[in-house]
Amino acid sequence: MIKTAVRYAIRDAMAEEMRRDSSVFLLGEEVGRFGGAYKVSQGLLREFGDGRVIDAPITEHAFTGLGVGASMAGLRPIIEFMTFNFAMQAIDQIVNTAAKTFFMSGGNISCPIVFRGPNGIPRGVAAQHSQCFASWYAHVPGLRVVSPYTSAEAYYLLKAAIRSDSPVIFLEHELLYSKEFIIPPKMEVMPLDKASIVREGTDITLTAFSICVDHAIKVAEVLQDQHDISAEIINLISLRPIDKPTIIQSVQKTGRILNIEEGWPVCSIGSEIISIVCEGAFDYLDAEPSRICSVDAPIPYAPNLENAALPSIDKIVRAVKKLCGKR
Repeated sequence: MIKTAVRYAIRDAMAEEMRRDSSVFLLGEEVGRFGGAYKVSQGLLREFGDGRVIDAPITEHAFTGLGVGASMAGLRPIIEFMTFNFAMQAIDQIVNTAAKTFFMSGGNISCPIVFRGPNGIPRGVAAQHSQCFASWYAHVPGLRVVSPYTSAEAYYLLKAAIRSDSPVIFLEHELLYSKEFIIPPKMEVMPLDKASIVREGTDITLTAFSICVDHAIKVAEVLQDQHDISAEIINLISLRPIDKPTIIQSVQKTGRILNIEEGWPVCSIGSEIISIVCEGAFDYLDAEPSRICSVDAPIPYAPNLENAALPSIDKIVRAVKKLCGKR
């Protein structure tokens, strides 16, 4: 058992896959000499050289296109975005080329590429840098979308993503980079399509991904200790495809569900979760399937307004108590 921070788990996964397969390379802003904007790639330039750890200019559209072309030619690029907010500059390359190449070539051309970097609200960086793009990418056929919470998920999922022949959107979170978790040994990779039950419960199912799993764990403790409510927690991990059977089986047991995410409510991951439950477990519901999201507005810069806009422990506890019929 090894305890390590999420940033080092990501770095180690990249390093091991680059040693295993010479077609794997890392491309992005400041990934080489600076060691990554969040020090995720530190040490890789020294080991692999500037032919495989490549510092790109500040032009996401260009270097993403370069990576997509390289993947179509047989290489396995890892494209790092300093944040997924900057991936907006490259959205055409991701959605119109990477996601559609296999389909539009009749299955003759694969696009094995990983797009990774921090996603979500890191706090104190204002509206243009405080966005969760999970539901955007989960909407697109041809992409796989995953979002790890623990170091083990980051490590084993990234190895699986690099080996995948499909383009993978790998959504990290800046506030999790320094958080340490145990990485169990004797695993090769994690499946890119499975959720994980973090905590068993009987009264309500809480679904979440990335940093909101942390919120769910804290909420479950408050609910158990102060309100005698037993919450089951599902870490979604995979957002495209979503692990429908795990969600449905949990709701069949608990009769209630609340999704928690940093994204906006309209066309959110929570919207899809609610649809899945209504279609697959409607007769088991004892309360309306619900969700907690960020407010439906750009995220403010002022700390007090930002706090009011985001999911919080208090908001989630109140929502669960309402669904469980407790004041």
